[in-house]
Amino acid sequence: MALFDFTWNYIVVFLFVLTVLVFVHEWGHYWVAIKAGVRVEVFSIGFGPELFGWTDKNETRWKISAIPLGGYVKMFGEADGWQEEEEDAAKPLSDAEKAVSFHHKNLWRRSAIVAAGPIANFLFASILVALLAGLNGTARPLAVVGEVLPDTAAAQAALKPGDRVLAINDQKIIWFNDLRRIVSANPGVVLTLSVDRDGETLTIPVTPFTKAGEDGQPAIGLLGVRLDPKAVEFERQGPGQALLTGINYTVDMVTRIFGVLGEIFSGERSSKDLGGPLRIAQLSGDIAQLGLAELVMFMAALSVNLGLINLFPIPVLDGGRLMFFLAEGLRGQPLTPKIEEYGMRIGLALVGFLIVFVTWNDITHMPWHLVIAWFERLI
Repeated sequence: MALFDFTWNYIVVFLFVLTVLVFVHEWGHYWVAIKAGVRVEVFSIGFGPELFGWTDKNETRWKISAIPLGGYVKMFGEADGWQEEEEDAAKPLSDAEKAVSFHHKNLWRRSAIVAAGPIANFLFASILVALLAGLNGTARPLAVVGEVLPDTAAAQAALKPGDRVLAINDQKIIWFNDLRRIVSANPGVVLTLSVDRDGETLTIPVTPFTKAGEDGQPAIGLLGVRLDPKAVEFERQGPGQALLTGINYTVDMVTRIFGVLGEIFSGERSSKDLGGPLRIAQLSGDIAQLGLAELVMFMAALSVNLGLINLFPIPVLDGGRLMFFLAEGLRGQPLTPKIEEYGMRIGLALVGFLIVFVTWNDITHMPWHLVIAWFERLI
């Protein structure tokens, strides 16, 4: 049973999550390529030898490959840009072949095809969060005290963890944000709190401390409590609001990722926080055991990460190819094959170094005592 649990939670779930996200990314490339009139030769989930596959009526080979850590879409004429000078002379393309060749499409269509993969990941994350918000609801913290900070207004008023604020000055309160909003707007003003404590309703006066505003902003009131992360209710949203929640989540996640990267580059945060496949597998298994909703949110976060990483201006990534296309637009002609070739080599080296670095981070930060304990149970 332990072997089954380990395999299911930490291998099957990880491969499922990764396969879905890779499929979404490559589907973005595929769909826009088809709409742009490009013939797609291969749609592969994984790398290396083909395990099984089929060919559709458009002569696209759909396949599952042996190494399930990524995927790719191979379009007809995709390599012509590098090899055009040598191959065109030996084997020139016919007009019919040029019509379905990636390299012979105009700059805007090629750019749209390349950008479609990351965009698909962003859209997928937004849709996942929107579905959760509409079907399961979004968790909103109730006005319940989780922690009382020392030497604060809440401590002086003898508030206790577990207290639920029902009203402030006879104004009904449900959500923690409402408590924060009213307290913040009343610095130094005596407020009368109606509090439920173990089934008994108490009336507690409290005077929020005053915190001076910065840069000309007005002063705010501080109570000195933290919310209870377990005291939440799920509130379902309508289609429009749910979609907006999904979009806001994706935008916020992109902003947070840039913030973390900025802190790493500035030295405020350690590069050891960067993780790779092993850490993703560990987190996938841990989060899957919490429930389906948590796993879906984790997939949404990973989808945003995958889309954003692919937009980095590194050759071999989508962002690097878009950088080449930008240079082509500015110059009025494509970069020379040699420049693209050397750029791709440098990009491969950078990506290879990054993979080794994050994998080393995973290995050094893996809780090996737990892993060993798991395998001892399996044996």
